[in-house]
Amino acid sequence: MKKFADTPFLPTEVEIEAISETEAKITAYPFESGFAITLAHPLRRLLLSSSVGCAPIAVKIEGASHEFDSLRGMLEDIAIFIINLKNIKFKIIGDQEQVEVEYSFDGPKEIKGADLVNSEVEIVSPDVHLATINSDCNLTFSVIIQKGIGYMPSEDIRDIVGTDYIPIDAFFTPVKKVVYDIEKMLVEDNPNFEKAVFNVQTNGQISPIDAFKEAVSVMYSQMSVFNKVFDLSEVTISETTDDTVELKDLVVKIEDLNLSARSFNSLDRAGLKFLGELALMSEVEVKNIKNLGKKSFDEISDKLEALGFPIDSTLPENVASALRKKLEQLKA
Repeated sequence: MKKFADTPFLPTEVEIEAISETEAKITAYPFESGFAITLAHPLRRLLLSSSVGCAPIAVKIEGASHEFDSLRGMLEDIAIFIINLKNIKFKIIGDQEQVEVEYSFDGPKEIKGADLVNSEVEIVSPDVHLATINSDCNLTFSVIIQKGIGYMPSEDIRDIVGTDYIPIDAFFTPVKKVVYDIEKMLVEDNPNFEKAVFNVQTNGQISPIDAFKEAVSVMYSQMSVFNKVFDLSEVTISETTDDTVELKDLVVKIEDLNLSARSFNSLDRAGLKFLGELALMSEVEVKNIKNLGKKSFDEISDKLEALGFPIDSTLPENVASALRKKLEQLKA
């Protein structure tokens, strides 16, 4: 027998399969129809854009002054050397955001990624070729390795590292590939539920499971801005001018306004508890409050004006609407 639902069905199961050190399959289910892709698509984008990786951002080579130079005794031009260096995947050891590592090699020698391992960095692509030098060559160079996300062009890096270094386009993203599939599944007698299946591959700087955890964490942190929706007193609502009205200023209790006993009692008997209720009233409505004399009216009027909410001033509609909702919550 069909039942009416008043909340979306919450998925309860997650399966994680580590296919290799650089590949994993993550499966979550069961989702109501449409919910799986709603979550899967932004998670894929976050995996590809917000995962933290390491990349060489600049190099200083003894005997070479720019990327179009060449070095005696090295088979590769400097431009090819830099391309090869970009293909080597470094991993900073420890919590440092940036390290500078220095190397010196005498020929003859074929230099690969594995030769760049030291106490400050690991190499997760040990077989990648860097350079070939002969017996006449001493190759001495320094590389700046940086943690980051996304991509930064060499033009931007040049301003950071200065003129002593050759800047390198930095591709930080350690996630090589993310594919997701949405599969139909049966829940009780309903065949329209869904399963989200992710396949995540990385370059080895980070495990695919850790990359997935980071992406979910980023999604949570980005969504947290909307927590303020649940506490409207903390939301700053902009008017059409440069000024702002804050709801917290309008939900001050009338008993905290230091009014005379006569004025306070008149408002209290009328069921008015908050400053915002007065700010929403017209001058006529305030004057018609039962047992509120002229002296009390003048006192209240002066108090509201001093607080920045003079009687008969019109609040912006968005402020008034949010204020009414907040007052309903407070008086419920």
